[in-house]
Amino acid sequence: MAKNFYLEIKHIDKTTGARYGILHTPHGDVEVPMFMPVGTNASVKCLSPEQVKACGSGVILANTYHLHLRPGEDIVKKAGGLHAFMAYDGPILTDSGGFQVFSLKSSRTISEQGVEFRNDLDGNKEFFSPEVAIGIEEALGADIIMSFDECIPYPATHDYVEQSTERTLRWAKRGQFAHTRDDQALFGIVQGGAFTDLREHAAKELAKMDFPGYSIGGTSIGEPKDVCFKMIEDAVRYLPSDKPRYLMGVGSIDFLLEGIARGVDMFDCVLPTRIARHGTLMTSHGRINIQGAQYKEDFSPLDDECDCYTCTHYTKAYLRHLYLANEEFGKTLNSIHNIRFLIKLMEGARKAIQEDRFDSYRQEMLAKYGDERGF
Repeated sequence: MAKNFYLEIKHIDKTTGARYGILHTPHGDVEVPMFMPVGTNASVKCLSPEQVKACGSGVILANTYHLHLRPGEDIVKKAGGLHAFMAYDGPILTDSGGFQVFSLKSSRTISEQGVEFRNDLDGNKEFFSPEVAIGIEEALGADIIMSFDECIPYPATHDYVEQSTERTLRWAKRGQFAHTRDDQALFGIVQGGAFTDLREHAAKELAKMDFPGYSIGGTSIGEPKDVCFKMIEDAVRYLPSDKPRYLMGVGSIDFLLEGIARGVDMFDCVLPTRIARHGTLMTSHGRINIQGAQYKEDFSPLDDECDCYTCTHYTKAYLRHLYLANEEFGKTLNSIHNIRFLIKLMEGARKAIQEDRFDSYRQEMLAKYGDERGF
């Protein structure tokens, strides 16, 4: 079992079952539910670790696959691990590379042993297995690491999903056996596609393995919204109530709120920084694209309800100018705001849970922002 890692549930909302708690990790305690910014290459794009922390971030996510390709896990290990390498003293989470392998489906071959594929950096052949993925993640040294799995495409047949889910369960056991560091929490990943029986089976089998935490994978990859929500429900109801639950790859407002209502504690996504670099900003008055001509002489803050560095120092006119001039500083300011916006949404959710009014908070936010999946 992972040392110095556990979830302390402080309150459960009476209306929805949403949870407020403290996640204790070797690199500090963080409140849940929480949103985790993604630092794919051991860096949240356009931001320093200090800027990310100033946004209120707790955990940062880094990418096992990309760091394996460049600079290589041996370099990171020699540097003292990810915390020293990227100068971030808070908790760090690494995925297993399973989603990246999923995205390279045109060049991959899946077998019981693992996955062979050509990487997207130089086209060289790579092989990932549960043991290889765990070895890389141990060398990287994050606080929270993921089991190696197959992210199942949507739609897929029941037969395919069943075979894949069973293999992912066998991989989970192999990864658990290969994992040796007691200062890392290894999460199991619930797959099962859109099939209730397979989600239930995967969740129950992983719960028997007694992981320190559990991830819900294979969602938000093109399925209808109601299907996604059912996938979450079908997994959560069979997961241990005293362990953290992590919904992978979700960052839109509606999906964050609906996930929390279904008992999820942790979320991550590249969405806020990716859209920020393209001038799309989440605001308390709806999303905007800062390149719009209406902002040319708008000398008001980006969001009058936001307390981030961007909103307290700069105007829409300036942000528009930076975007049109292709200034990197504009990407930084936009990214600060979008990350702070989602973290502030989480802060509001935590407060609402503690006051047993999360359902009204969720409805208020959804009415205000509408369907934000299209960010």
